Amino acid sequence: MDELYALAEEHDGLLPSKEARALGIKDSVLVRLAQRGRLERMSRGVYRIAHYPADRFAQYREAILWARASQGPEHAALSHETALVLYGISDVNPPQVHLTVPLSARLRRERPKWIKIHRADLAKDEIHFHEGLPVTAVERSIMDVLSTSHRTEIARQAIAEALREGMIDAAKAGALRKQVNRAIHALTSTTSKSKVAADESSPR
Repeated sequence: MDELYALAEEHDGLLPSKEARALGIKDSVLVRLAQRGRLERMSRGVYRIAHYPADRFAQYREAILWARASQGPEHAALSHETALVLYGISDVNPPQVHLTVPLSARLRRERPKWIKIHRADLAKDEIHFHEGLPVTAVERSIMDVLSTSHRTEIARQAIAEALREGMIDAAKAGALRKQVNRAIHALTSTTSKSKVAADESSPR
């Protein structure tokens, strides 16, 4: 348990079975400790030291460790709405933790329902570390939300807050706002065309 405590302290109480195996601790030992109540099984490949105080980032850390378990990708990053919340530039409350993994990543394990997987090959400068967690860069996170959810109000709030907090400069904020405006125009045009098509197909 001393070895496991030392390992878990690196992840705020979470214990990746892959890292435990690297110390020579077999999976069967972790299973027995979980049966005895010394560990809690969080998801496949991830345990928690029982009664270890969890912080507000515990679920985010668990999502990253889950993705990396069993030869999973090392370059997973929190993204989309989750990234905006982590940066503190949005008050959105996503029901799932958004995670971006490489296009070629193999995730053979059963995915917890509270994790939403996105696939993209992120460049090095698109992954930052915030609160010790890998997270997509502010600009990338905003554009990801805009392209997948089309929720322009979330993107606009994030831009304003990121500018206020000094996470982006005025030039980047202006460029992002232009992309939001283009997205609004595209959505409006699509909606208008759909309405016209519906009207033309209606019986007269």
